[in-house]
Amino acid sequence: MSTWILLRGLSRERRHWGGFPECLARELAGARVVMLDLPGNGDLNGLESPWTIAEMAQHCRAELKRLGGSPPYHLLAMSLGAMVATAWAQGHPEEIEACVLINTSFGFFSPLNHRLRPRAWLGLARLLFTRDPRGRERIIFRLTSCLVPASDGLIEAWTAIRLSHPVGTGNIWRQMIAAARFRTPERAPVPTFVLAGGGDRLVDTRCSTEIASRWRCPIAIHPEAGHDLPLDDGEWVARQVREWLAR
Repeated sequence: MSTWILLRGLSRERRHWGGFPECLARELAGARVVMLDLPGNGDLNGLESPWTIAEMAQHCRAELKRLGGSPPYHLLAMSLGAMVATAWAQGHPEEIEACVLINTSFGFFSPLNHRLRPRAWLGLARLLFTRDPRGRERIIFRLTSCLVPASDGLIEAWTAIRLSHPVGTGNIWRQMIAAARFRTPERAPVPTFVLAGGGDRLVDTRCSTEIASRWRCPIAIHPEAGHDLPLDDGEWVARQVREWLAR
């Protein structure tokens, strides 16, 4: 039975995966799915986020060992988490069977205005000055989702996560700085599959196509989904992964 490690992005945690882990396990014939929080997020919000992506990867390796996991692993990760997955595979390729990277970007591969769309800057500025937790989650939802209705239930669930496990401003800045400083290898360290949402309002899809082009790895682009691709169409993501593995 294969083991899949799921990693989320900036300031988000494992509960933000929603029903996707179960969807992935069904599509992959009962694969074991393990969700890890990055240090500073979720259950680990009391920790100080590292200044580098490599340190985040090392922490994930140690946490997985504590939980009793044994390699090889498959990594499925999005945004900042995909950088952590890449650093993990780069430093310890013997532990990683394959990576699926979702809506991420790498320095030196893509310019700043592709890594963070200019049209998203206003929304992010509003996020900085909004103190109401529910209002902050609504802004994040508008930035990251294109296909899911903005139901009160989803916003309330995200607000409850924020209130129960708040991520400190210092940790958010450390994660952002680590992402900006991360330098990826010129070649894919392990077999890699890239997924992207064609409607991503945060990261230009060209960042994903550039990774696929430089690494000569397959890519699939959802024509409408946004940055949170597993939220917008988790079944599509799981199906794409299954079909890629079959190929």
